[in-house]
Amino acid sequence: CGAAAGSALLGDEALVARIFEAVVAAVSVPVTVKIRTGPDPTRRNAPRIASLAQACGLAAVTVHGRTRACAFRGRAELRTVTEVKATVAIPVIANGDIDSPRQAALVLRTTGVDAVMIGRAAQGNPWIFAQTEQYLRTGMLSPGPTPMAVRRILLEHLDALYAHYGDAQGVRVARKHIGWYCRARPGAERFWQDVNRV
Repeated sequence: CGAAAGSALLGDEALVARIFEAVVAAVSVPVTVKIRTGPDPTRRNAPRIASLAQACGLAAVTVHGRTRACAFRGRAELRTVTEVKATVAIPVIANGDIDSPRQAALVLRTTGVDAVMIGRAAQGNPWIFAQTEQYLRTGMLSPGPTPMAVRRILLEHLDALYAHYGDAQGVRVARKHIGWYCRARPGAERFWQDVNRV
């Protein structure tokens, strides 16, 4: 996308500052921002963007550990996230490749951030939040849900999707969610084939 929006804005720090100021002035709720480490690996300007966020009155900054150019390729890097944390006093939240309770603990310990944000790892795996909270609190990993619990949660999720989107669009949206719930589970391929035939 060639639009000056989203992570493309990282290349124009003056515009970012004007947007921060305008949003903070326009609303009465805390303003936060989620950024990437920079436009590309040669311009990791997240520490400067975070400093602008703080100076403009934002309440927190979330940093995804990849550049815009990296998209979702490779592993998220933590060096820039750590640098952001050392640069600002507002809360810093790390994001990117936090796919397990152990990884969440590692990122918190390595970077010193105030929190972590779990993204794609929660797709079809909503219990990752409770598992991570328990692991951070106790150091113990809880077992994953039983197949019957996964089935119950999936059906609740599908009911909510249909209620929100309606039947026609709900079916289209539900397909990807069903795939996420089923990945890496015994019999997933056969189940997925059956779902696609319905």
